Amino acid sequence: MKTAESDGPLTASYPDLKGRSVFISGGATGIGAAIVEAYAKQGAKTAFVDLDEKAGSELAARLTKEGYQVRFEACDITKIKDYQTKIRAAADAFGPISVLLNNAANDVRHSLESLTEKRFDELVGVNIKHAMFAAQTVAPMMRETGGGSIINFGSVGWMMATAGYPTYGTCKAATHGLTRSLARDLGGFGIRVNTLVPGWVMTEKQVRLWVDDAAEEKIKQSQCLAGKVLPEHIANMALFLGADAAAMCSAQNFIVDGGWV
Repeated sequence: MKTAESDGPLTASYPDLKGRSVFISGGATGIGAAIVEAYAKQGAKTAFVDLDEKAGSELAARLTKEGYQVRFEACDITKIKDYQTKIRAAADAFGPISVLLNNAANDVRHSLESLTEKRFDELVGVNIKHAMFAAQTVAPMMRETGGGSIINFGSVGWMMATAGYPTYGTCKAATHGLTRSLARDLGGFGIRVNTLVPGWVMTEKQVRLWVDDAAEEKIKQSQCLAGKVLPEHIANMALFLGADAAAMCSAQNFIVDGGWV
């Protein structure tokens, strides 16, 4: 049996995902890149956007060379009209979006004292506003095709009352309200809306900026399960929530954090 200390988590196969049109924000690196790769390898037609044009282009080129259907466009998701145009372009290329993953976020640290109104609006834009308008864009497609799955991304950070990013924490808490509101509004059309809540995931960024010896000890003491939460663990839950296996799951939080909160 594989464990968290082995080469990586096993991935289930979801045959119904083959040929589905999937859209992912923030897919060039970290958790997003793991989700892009996971969906592509299920046979889904996988479109994604990111500000990081180099990393996004490289990921798309590699997966395309391996024989998967992947589409990447560089995009600033805070520019809503342009973002919605790119979502519609992905649907034109791959068919109506049936799975939307609102993954993009920025957990940049800041103090209450340093926060300006302009910076607050910028952080709201990247941490929750885009999710609302992406859902607005794909909902008509999902209604026409008989259903779909919208997956918003939360965080255990605000649940743990983590210091250092009050705007990010506020947006991630609000994401749960967004999920439950949309789940009620869209459920009658067969559209499921859930929140995927990652724990402290060992992305390259997190390891480079925040994971020192003290953090390693904190993880060891706080998680019920030994080992590290990896991007692939989050991608596995993302696959489940997008697939028919989650057919009666909506308005819920799915926490993948090793048993921390």
